[in-house]
Amino acid sequence: MQISDLPYPDPGVPDARSGPRFLWWLGRNQLGNQLVALGWGLLHFCGIAGLPFAVGLGVEAVVDRDGGRLLQVGGLLLLAGAAIAVGDTMLHRAAVTNWITAAARVQQLLARKTAELGAALTRRVAAGEVVAVSTGDVEKIGWFVEAVSRFLAAAFAVVVICIGLLVLSPALGMVVAVGVPLLALAVLPLLPRATRRADAQREKAGRATELASDTVAGLRVLRGIGGEELFLGRYRDASQEVRKAAVHSARMWSLISALQVLLPGALLVTVVRYGAALVQDDRIAVGELVTAFSAVTTMLYPLRHVEEIAMAYSFSRPSAKRAARVLSLTREAPAAPAAERPAAVAAPEPGGDLYDPETGVLAPAGLLTALVCGDPDLAGRLAERLGGHPAEPGAGAPVLLGGVPLDALERDRARTLVLVQDKDPVLLSGTLRELLDVPSSGQVPAADALGAAQCADVLEALVQSAPDGVTDPMDARITERGRSLSGGQRQRLALARSLVTDPEVLVLDEPTSAVDSHTEARIAEGVARLRRGRTTVVLASSPLLLDRADRVVLVHEGTVAAVGTHRELLRTEPRYRTVVTRETDEEQRAVRPVGTAGPAVPAVPAVPAAGRPAPGRTADRTADLAADLTAELTEIEESA
Repeated sequence: MQISDLPYPDPGVPDARSGPRFLWWLGRNQLGNQLVALGWGLLHFCGIAGLPFAVGLGVEAVVDRDGGRLLQVGGLLLLAGAAIAVGDTMLHRAAVTNWITAAARVQQLLARKTAELGAALTRRVAAGEVVAVSTGDVEKIGWFVEAVSRFLAAAFAVVVICIGLLVLSPALGMVVAVGVPLLALAVLPLLPRATRRADAQREKAGRATELASDTVAGLRVLRGIGGEELFLGRYRDASQEVRKAAVHSARMWSLISALQVLLPGALLVTVVRYGAALVQDDRIAVGELVTAFSAVTTMLYPLRHVEEIAMAYSFSRPSAKRAARVLSLTREAPAAPAAERPAAVAAPEPGGDLYDPETGVLAPAGLLTALVCGDPDLAGRLAERLGGHPAEPGAGAPVLLGGVPLDALERDRARTLVLVQDKDPVLLSGTLRELLDVPSSGQVPAADALGAAQCADVLEALVQSAPDGVTDPMDARITERGRSLSGGQRQRLALARSLVTDPEVLVLDEPTSAVDSHTEARIAEGVARLRRGRTTVVLASSPLLLDRADRVVLVHEGTVAAVGTHRELLRTEPRYRTVVTRETDEEQRAVRPVGTAGPAVPAVPAVPAAGRPAPGRTADRTADLAADLTAELTEIEESA
């Protein structure tokens, strides 16, 4: 796999049972690239390993005044230099390729998991942790994957040098062969403590990232209530904790680095003193001493890779653990045995009803159905269920579209049929043309969708803030998450994007919660007109939206409690009036006797006190007034 071949056609199915298993899975899937890097690393380090022996032979040739042999040694040095140069260049190229391709594989896996989980991801994993995994953690995982091949090549070079010294000078070779493993193993007792400190640093850094993400996302609100300094102070404290943890971790790694210098230096002194004594006793030649000295000095470079692989693993292990935790999340219940799995079903015919057996909600084909829930959290969960994506695995019977379970369809096909826009949609940065360039039926032009969503002022604002020369709003850029726009403007652009998609079933969760009543009435009319003949479900409690719906469904405590039009339910259903007209408990008690379950009007009307209507009539007049106000607002908007 080369960088030019990215992205992967299929990043594969990761082993997300633990961090180490995930790292092993990544390494296995890049075995070819790892072998290439290992081959170039062996060429590079073998060239380095040959230098001490070539230098020793050169010294022997000088002592013996043998010019021919000295010329041969020069050729060996030239060959070793070429191997070092070519090997180092290609090793760096292969290592960077391994790093980038491993990081790209992890990013693709995370992107696929994010698309699979949707809004359920941030309910199960903190947003700061997701940001940390997709940025810094990806880099650290890639670092370890590419460092493995370099470490193996360096270890092979150390073994070659030790064997060569044992053959050339058994006495000195034995000292080096015993000392080098001790050097490599000396830092092992320090690694667990260094790993724990690195884990603590990563945990605090993750919390700081989460706090920063929350602060930036809510900066406008914080400024409104004067709380930005409080949260900025909290972030300063969190960043100081990260700094202290980083310093605490760096001290241990600096100790390990110091040992990597001190212990090889001690070995070098030992070799020189012992070798000098052997030379004086004529047990070895001067060239052999120079060879041993050069070999120990040369081994300092490959031994550095022992420290690097230990550091890379210590830093990547918690990162891989976090990535594996995100990648192990799933919407679906545990897989059933093969005999119990439902057979694949064909896609439903166009024009089928949307039905949720769990709640009893029915959205007839081709109609605009409004759902009213007193609990906003229930409304959000219901919107996800209607899209075929329950918030928790195994959350009740599957939703049916045209009698076909949505979870029995292929995911791509199900999402083509049903589109859910949640109450906090995200706008991606780019031009407005790119924002609206989404998979669609092609039947709804962008201009019609923007008009139905009442985006005229948004287009004007985008042109005014665009650079000179940009006159077409479609070419104006939208900043990250649409932060330069107001909440209502972002909401309307997101609605226009959903309308352009033109799915068979469109589910909108509070699509006008951030706009004023005049704009809301126009949006209600525009959506009803543009989606005429298409199945649309709106979860809302605004009378302006509800009055435009073909049918309204009241969902109370997780099940359907009443069905009708907006004005019918206002007159006949007290629980509906409570949600829509925001009646207080005192007002409810004023129109309903204590201890009764419904709008109990006495069988024999009570005689009202002077100037005070009877309780039953009060309820009727309240419903009449609410219905009249809705009708008047609608008429005013239409005439305007």
